[in-house]
Amino acid sequence: MQLESYQIADHNNGLKESHQRKLAYWTDEVANAESIISKLIDFQIAIPSWALGTGGTRFGRFAGGGEPRSLEEKLEDIGLLHALNQSSGAISLHIPWDIPTDPEAIKQLAAQYGIRFDAMNSNTFQDQPNQPMSYKFGSLQHVDPAVRQQAIEHNIDVIKQGMALGSDSLTVWLSDGSCFPGQLNFRKAFDRTLSSLQEIYKALPDDWKMLVEYKAYEPNFYSTTIGDWGSSFLYATKLGPKAFTLVDLGHHLPNANIEQIVAILLNEQKLGGFHFNDSKYGDDDLTVGSIKPYQLFLIFNELVDGLDARGLNHATGLGWMIDASHNVKDPLEDLLQSVEAIQLAYAQALLVDRVALEEAREANDVVRAQEILQEAFRTDVRPLVAEARLRAGGALNPLALFRQLTIRQKLIGERGSKTVATGL
Repeated sequence: MQLESYQIADHNNGLKESHQRKLAYWTDEVANAESIISKLIDFQIAIPSWALGTGGTRFGRFAGGGEPRSLEEKLEDIGLLHALNQSSGAISLHIPWDIPTDPEAIKQLAAQYGIRFDAMNSNTFQDQPNQPMSYKFGSLQHVDPAVRQQAIEHNIDVIKQGMALGSDSLTVWLSDGSCFPGQLNFRKAFDRTLSSLQEIYKALPDDWKMLVEYKAYEPNFYSTTIGDWGSSFLYATKLGPKAFTLVDLGHHLPNANIEQIVAILLNEQKLGGFHFNDSKYGDDDLTVGSIKPYQLFLIFNELVDGLDARGLNHATGLGWMIDASHNVKDPLEDLLQSVEAIQLAYAQALLVDRVALEEAREANDVVRAQEILQEAFRTDVRPLVAEARLRAGGALNPLALFRQLTIRQKLIGERGSKTVATGL
């Protein structure tokens, strides 16, 4: 299904008077309000193709109704999200979960929804039907060169799939590692992985990036070959100027200082992209901002500061994507919540008085520095985010309109109540 422009206009007309009252303070009192609104309009967050259906854990998966049964229906769902918030104008594909049968037709369909193709994601953490060799004991790190070659060729094929769709980056996340002491020679695993990545790197087009993702643990629980940002940074540095580190918020040990990691990677010009989610314990893949909204703000504070220091465009300087699993929520509602949480944290970071903050730091005024950050974090920027959506053609309250139009019920009517999305 597609939303009609009059449906969004009718919704906005009913809320416009209340919205204008809330916005008045910003337009009257805040000097950089227009600049923030403009940056919010430009800021797009990619939606992963695997997040449009119900997620799950190793204990089970409870599929919801009306889930997309094909890549075409996934594009339709992202088209709905983008029509509602005007900030979800990209899709990130996971191969082989979502291989286009007709790349040109898929590319044209995406364009109709105003969607571009973000990073392509390879998959060597699962065995696929009719796959000659297993990844049970690793892929790019495997002791058998034939298994490594199979994984290398898969990644190169993913690059080719992306080229046909207009993508410009490859994300490599490996589950490679070990579950028990003695199982793996760490040094050999590192070297084999590097050699494999170098073969994939050679296949990158000149204008492409390789994003090397890391994760502390899971599914291996003793060691992970690319287990932290330092390992990823080493690989990216050794590979060359087209390789970068990708930060997934849930892929750290508890209480890691992710904002410091971000600052250092930006300083070293090796931060390539972000996967947004939230967590209480580990890689929980919860709704962005649902558990640690202050941490999300602090991360964006470093992102804004670092991007500005390098003269990079906020919207295009890095890759921005959600990577979450919706076990008990409607996936589209969860994604609407996550996109808004990202926009709120970004807008709050844009409010930080950076001149005053640096003065406080140089004077060792710890209290003043903390107050400057918390003043921005405690500011209700929802009117700015809503105004950005309104000007871009979206809904003032996307989630409310989603429910008002009974979109999920309509999708169930079209697709059925027992559909299961491809992917996880």
